[in-house]
Amino acid sequence: MTQTQQLLITSQDTGGPGVFAQVSAQQAGWDYLNMAAIRLHKGQTYEDTTREHEHVSVILGGRCHVYTDLGHYENIGRRPDVFSGMPWAVYIPRRTAFRIEALSDTLEMASCWVPTDQDHPLQLVTPADSAIEIRGGGNATRQINSILPPGFNCHRLVCVEVYTPSGNWSSYPPHKHDVHRVDSDGRLLEADLEEIYFYKIDKPEGYAYQRVYTGDGRLDALMRARHHDIVLVPEGYHPVVSAHGYTTYYLNFLAGSAQSLANSDDPQHQWIKDTWTAQDPRLPLVHHAMEA
Repeated sequence: MTQTQQLLITSQDTGGPGVFAQVSAQQAGWDYLNMAAIRLHKGQTYEDTTREHEHVSVILGGRCHVYTDLGHYENIGRRPDVFSGMPWAVYIPRRTAFRIEALSDTLEMASCWVPTDQDHPLQLVTPADSAIEIRGGGNATRQINSILPPGFNCHRLVCVEVYTPSGNWSSYPPHKHDVHRVDSDGRLLEADLEEIYFYKIDKPEGYAYQRVYTGDGRLDALMRARHHDIVLVPEGYHPVVSAHGYTTYYLNFLAGSAQSLANSDDPQHQWIKDTWTAQDPRLPLVHHAMEA
């Protein structure tokens, strides 16, 4: 397989119910991240148990009940799709059975689970819990919504969603998080993290490009990511650009040596930050007022 074939998992979505995008840690060749995107129609249910994993399910669109051994969350979710509002999510600890029941005509959720030896509480993440950050500048401005940010009451999982407007760059300047580094005082400078990018594009013909590369050239792959594609980032720098005319959304799941987003920029391109004088006024694309 080429490097691109190893890192790009193309969508097999047929529009029907069930799992429409997925990757296992075994398939990815790494230690932690497993992911599946699931679609249900009204009245349909999905059941599973977390076993020895901590688990998060992010509602991409629709409403549902979530029932677990530890408690229930009823009638959660609002946005019909990711371009129409802020996220809801449920964190489910290890050794917990759960059932999700769709209340809307269509429910889409993306779930991620990673191995853990710790116990944390069942938790609901609402739009009010999701902080918005406008990051970057110029045509490298993008919006980040926190879902499970560093410091969230869990073991390894980190989860954010990112909006990149038409023609803009994201995850830029290129950054990496593939070495665990601390300074002389023990402060974390960079974490060693696996990362999943799960894409949605606001129009079906749209696309983004993502490059994943290491400084020594061992890895250098360029992927065209389309609606419901997955890109794996096992190591290296990983910038994204959204094709002109299309808004790119991606959901990031991360796990590794620390529950952190500590990273380092590609030193060849770090200077670009000093050129930014203003941020793209199109952002934020989604915001809390949509939830009123």
